[in-house]
Amino acid sequence: MTQATDPACPHAAEQNTGPSILAPEVIADPFGAYSRLREEAPVIRGQFLDGSPAWYVTRMEDVRSVLRDPRFVVNVASVPDLPIVDPHEKLVESMGFPAELVKYLAKNVLSSDPPDHTRLRRLVSRTFTGRRVSELRPRVEQITDEVLATLPDHTEDGVLDLLPHFAYPLPIIVICELFGIPEADRPLWRQWGSDLVSMDPQRMATAAPALIEHIHALIDARRANLTDDLMSGLIRTHDDGDRLNDVEMVAMVLALVLAGHETTAHLIANGTLALLTHPEQLELLRSRPDLMPGAVHELIRWCGPVHITRLRYAAEDVELAGTKIRKGEAVQAILVSSNFDPREFPDPSRFDVTRHSAAGESHVSFGYGIHYCLGAALARLEVEVAFGKLLRRYPNLTLATDPEQLERTQLPGAWQLKRLPVRL
Repeated sequence: MTQATDPACPHAAEQNTGPSILAPEVIADPFGAYSRLREEAPVIRGQFLDGSPAWYVTRMEDVRSVLRDPRFVVNVASVPDLPIVDPHEKLVESMGFPAELVKYLAKNVLSSDPPDHTRLRRLVSRTFTGRRVSELRPRVEQITDEVLATLPDHTEDGVLDLLPHFAYPLPIIVICELFGIPEADRPLWRQWGSDLVSMDPQRMATAAPALIEHIHALIDARRANLTDDLMSGLIRTHDDGDRLNDVEMVAMVLALVLAGHETTAHLIANGTLALLTHPEQLELLRSRPDLMPGAVHELIRWCGPVHITRLRYAAEDVELAGTKIRKGEAVQAILVSSNFDPREFPDPSRFDVTRHSAAGESHVSFGYGIHYCLGAALARLEVEVAFGKLLRRYPNLTLATDPEQLERTQLPGAWQLKRLPVRL
């Protein structure tokens, strides 16, 4: 694998060959590829998606250190006196998006540092507290029951694809209800979300303008008829305190709704496959429903759909695990290698629903530090309810194909199934 030279990098002349997120062997087996890197060295020079250099951080202790250290920032503009173009913005632009849309896709709460990040996160954080999320449980259970009841209607010759008929509908209904997105619009969101994570330039460039225009229209309509949903809350914040501008508001809705259903859908699908291919763990969970909260943590660790974080940049020279990271250099925290780090998890490749306590989150699938996933509590609730009810309602659920024949989307940094055929 040859590392590209990026003239925007302050240390471009020192680049060497190194691992790439886009390497076929990494995409085919990220668990094995990143684990080999982890045991080779804690910090390794590699490449980002655009070929620009990035330090890969692969061990749990060091990943946590990067994600909680304020000297590592997510916005390259936060690095003092450094004329570098953000690789995320370059990537968005390379996909053919109109320049005026880049601000919506590359600048949001996920890509900001304090004090902007603190301000933006505070606007929605109260909606996603553990207490507020627990209050949603009855509605999540109701939605799950309603979706499960429709599954027999979607079978063909006794086979059902669980991904489009269960894994996707549940989280998208929940997050759209939170934001007050009309039911008729939800299939559009699902399609747009799929297009935006496809890495297909044509699909992405077509979906983005349509989705952003749609969000603007939703905000305009809601402003005329405010309710108690999250979008109305964002509008009130904008109109009353002028703390959230129009771009920030659209970007916030875009980021939270897409993140709130896309990853959870694939976690439900991945987790179902894990349980069906580990019958002893499945039976243990059926006989001990009290294990479900801890089992959800293990599912998130063992088969979470997100394998890497957003890039961080050293705002000053930092020494990490004996390696000097110089000011302006990019760091890529590898979640999947951290979650399989034997220094943290004994026999990490073993899937064990008893590994975690109900409240014990020792994995980093939801990130760590100030950028810890806003919707983590909601995702855990949805997954816990989804599996509990799926296993009770369809106790004879089985895979309808050899697991080795299941196809995955070939997306870097992700672990997603294309289909999950089952028999009820």
